[in-house]
Amino acid sequence: MSDLILAHDLGTTGNKATLIDTTGKPVASVFEGYGTAYPRPNWAEQEAGDWQRALIHSTRRLLAQAGIDPQRVAVVSFSGHMQGALLLDEEGRPIRPAVIWADQRATDQAAWIAEAAGANHVYRLTGHRVSAAYTAAKVLWIKQHQPEVWHRTRWVLQTKDYAAWLLTGVVATDYSDASGTQLFDLDHRRWSSDLLNALGLRADIFPPAHPSTTLIGRVTPQAAELTGLAAGTPVVIGGGDGACATVGSGAVQEGDAYTYIGSSSWMAFSARKPLLDPAQRIVTFAHLDAQLCFSLGNMQAAGGAFDWLDRLFNCQPDAGPGYGELDAMAASVPPGAGGVLCLPYLLGERSPHWNPHARAAFIGLSMAHGRAEMARAVLEGVAFNLRWILDVLREQGAHIQRMCVIGGGAKSAVWRQILADIYGMPLLRPHLDATATALGAAIAGGIGVGLFKDFSIVRQIIPLVEAEKPAPENAYRYAALYPLFQRSYAALKPVFDHLVASIQSTSE
Repeated sequence: MSDLILAHDLGTTGNKATLIDTTGKPVASVFEGYGTAYPRPNWAEQEAGDWQRALIHSTRRLLAQAGIDPQRVAVVSFSGHMQGALLLDEEGRPIRPAVIWADQRATDQAAWIAEAAGANHVYRLTGHRVSAAYTAAKVLWIKQHQPEVWHRTRWVLQTKDYAAWLLTGVVATDYSDASGTQLFDLDHRRWSSDLLNALGLRADIFPPAHPSTTLIGRVTPQAAELTGLAAGTPVVIGGGDGACATVGSGAVQEGDAYTYIGSSSWMAFSARKPLLDPAQRIVTFAHLDAQLCFSLGNMQAAGGAFDWLDRLFNCQPDAGPGYGELDAMAASVPPGAGGVLCLPYLLGERSPHWNPHARAAFIGLSMAHGRAEMARAVLEGVAFNLRWILDVLREQGAHIQRMCVIGGGAKSAVWRQILADIYGMPLLRPHLDATATALGAAIAGGIGVGLFKDFSIVRQIIPLVEAEKPAPENAYRYAALYPLFQRSYAALKPVFDHLVASIQSTSE
């Protein structure tokens, strides 16, 4: 009997492989890590060979740990980090390291896209403002700076698309990942010939785009031998991590909203049509449900900023607290972090600023402050930026009265309380036994092979539980600090621009 779903979630730090049954419960799960290279400021790359190793090893370990007959796997489906560019040659071999979502090198190419195609036209068509964050600018950078690589390019894939190709030999993507390239017509769900022609890019280097529930192929005999899966196992394409997390959070109906806090962070709102902001501070992706989309504001560094602080404090053995202790120290400090504000812009920033020159800053530090105040300031800084995004969504008509919160950062009780207080609204937590991204991928896979009827199954298998509510005295304190956070960014923006310019002039 084939009654289990294998979901591969290729995240920024590694691949998590999970076997999930038809009630949404995980049977077994394993993690296989891989690294990210940062060869220059604002560059971020990963090796496709590491993805392949993680896919193969995690599958073998998972099947061994679960002790199941591989024939019980009814379908394999995927989630993966989005907005990257992995270039393959005619034989399907990676030509260079993948440029991933965090990479911001292609600022000149983004400016050219705005000029060649029209910034407003691109936003209306794709749901995304022109930015170095997207696949379009990244491939144009490669085309300009590495023409020998570009000449050999046959395909441009996203993370999970490469994993699906490794198992099936079929080149494909889904609507959600395609919608993160800035080359996809969101309303018509197809690659935009208008944009591709304007940018001088061939349409045939981008894979066919399908609904996320599409069965694209089956595990080949070669892939079966490598992974331990049964040859012929159905493979459903799944979706980008943002889309999978949206389903895994329970946001499958119009009006549902949630906050995700992982290495990066975003706040999303599900709707039938994109929310288009005249200032282009929010963006819109295709949902796993082909009838929906989700509009969001996304941050470059959230949990990543807290991880950075933890690494900084632990630069020598026994020199400082571990991650859990740092969280506890943040909880020991009252709201406001003793008068310290943090702008958490360690990787530049997307929403609401869309400024790759943005930098992190601690404001208000004195001799009286220490690690605890800095830790709490980071948590509050991320929450303040998310509140800014919430305000933008509301300005465009999103009616949000309660917020689900998911991701690794949601495990922190102090961070959840900070979010509730700064949002000024109660939080909900989906009762998830698997990660939201893995569960979203599994649901897409289950629908694709008929284990589930449609996305309404989410309401049955993901119960929502009440979490933190805003404390009035905390909310009052944060309401006073929030405008200071906004003014701090506005005041420092010219400084950030000059700093970047000075670094660039020094390196020339």
